[in-house]
Amino acid sequence: MEIAGKVILITGSAHRVGRTIALTLAEKKARIVIHYNTRENEAKETLQTILNNGGEAIIVHGNVSKKQDWIKWKSYILKKWGTIDVLVNNAAIFYKTPVFDISEDDWDKFLDINLKGVFWGCQIMGQEMFRKGSGKIINITDVSADTIWPSYIPYCVSKAGVVALTKGLAKALAPHVMVNAVAPGTVLLAEEHDEEEENALIKRTPLKCIGSAEDIASAVSFLIEGSDYITGTTIKVDGGRSLT
Repeated sequence: MEIAGKVILITGSAHRVGRTIALTLAEKKARIVIHYNTRENEAKETLQTILNNGGEAIIVHGNVSKKQDWIKWKSYILKKWGTIDVLVNNAAIFYKTPVFDISEDDWDKFLDINLKGVFWGCQIMGQEMFRKGSGKIINITDVSADTIWPSYIPYCVSKAGVVALTKGLAKALAPHVMVNAVAPGTVLLAEEHDEEEENALIKRTPLKCIGSAEDIASAVSFLIEGSDYITGTTIKVDGGRSLT
C-alpha cells in the first residue's frame, strides 16, 4: 500500500509518539486524521504544522473508550474524504500501580482506554475497510505485554490484551484488512524521569541507548508501505531490551 493519498487516523496524535507518527505520515503525503481527548492546543499545533508544510489534515475529538465517539469520527471522516484506509491505535494511558495500591478505578481506566478503545476502533473502522476490500490497522502495544512489570500490572495486562486482539482480528478481518502491532521499548522517557533512571534503562538495553519516537513512526510506515503480506504479527522496537 502506498502512503501518499491514503486517509490515516492516528489516535492520541496530539503529542509525543502519536504526533511523530502523524507528522511522519503527513510528510509522505497521507491525509491525516489527528485525534485528541484532552490536549486540544497540542492537537491544533500538530494540525497547523501539517498544513504549514503543505499537507492535509483534520481533527477529531473524543474518548476512544466510547463506541459512539468512534461512530461519530467514522461518519465525519467519510463525509470529508470518502474513505478510511489506515487506523493507528496509539492512544493509551500509563502510570505506576504498585500491586497493593491498585484500585477498581485503575483497572477500569486501563482496560477501557488501552484495550476496549482499541477494539472499538478496529471494529468500527475495520468494518468500513472490510466493506471496501482493503485497509490496514496498526496497534501500538508495548514490550511489557510479554515481560509484565510488577509495578505496572494493569497497564501490562491491557497491552497484552492488545496483542491478543491483534492476532484475533488479523484472522477475523482477513483477507481484506491486515492487522499488526508495534511494541515499543523505551523510546521516550517520562517527563519526570531522572538521570539515574535513564542510565539504568540504557544499561539494560543491548543497543545501549534510548530509542526515539521516529523509530516507532518508521515501523508504522513499514507496516503500511513496506509489505502487503504481513498480518497478525508484532514488531518489537526496543533496542533488544526484551531479550534481557
